[in-house]
Amino acid sequence: MHLAVVSPRGKAARFCLERYYAELARRFEAGFDPARGISADPEELTPPRGYFVLATLHDEPVGCGALKCHRAFGEVKRMWVAPAARGMGIGKRILARIEALARRRRIPVLRLETNKSLKEAQALYRASGYREVPAFNEEPYAHHWFEKSLRTS
Repeated sequence: MHLAVVSPRGKAARFCLERYYAELARRFEAGFDPARGISADPEELTPPRGYFVLATLHDEPVGCGALKCHRAFGEVKRMWVAPAARGMGIGKRILARIEALARRRRIPVLRLETNKSLKEAQALYRASGYREVPAFNEEPYAHHWFEKSLRTS
C-alpha cells in the first residue's frame, strides 16, 4: 500500500471521490449531494489550502482522505476506502498521514463530522483519539462531530 499527496483533480483522485459520493448516496437515509454540504472543492484540497491523500494498492486507487487547512484548525474531509480493501488498516494510515500534514503546518486541532450510518468511520475516529464534541458547523449530513488536539504535552 502506498500513500501520496496528489491533486484532487487527477484521474485516480476523481475515481475515489466518485465512489465515495456513490457510497454515501446509497448509505445515507436521504441520499447525498456534495453540493449541499460544506465545501471541499479541489482548490481547498490543494496546497497551500489543503492536501488530498491517495492510497493505492498494486497501483490501483483504493482510498482517499483530505485535509482542509484553516488558521485555527484543520478539517478532515473525504475519508473513503474501497469496500474490497477495508479491514487492512488503510483508513487508519490515511488519517495518520493527514494528521502528520496538519502537524507540519502547525495546525493545533483537527475537526471532522460524520453521518450516523458510517459506524466504521466513527469507530476509526474514536480509536485514533478523536473525541465527540458538540456540533461546530451546520453540515446537513452530519450527526456526529469529532475533534483531536495535535498539541504535544
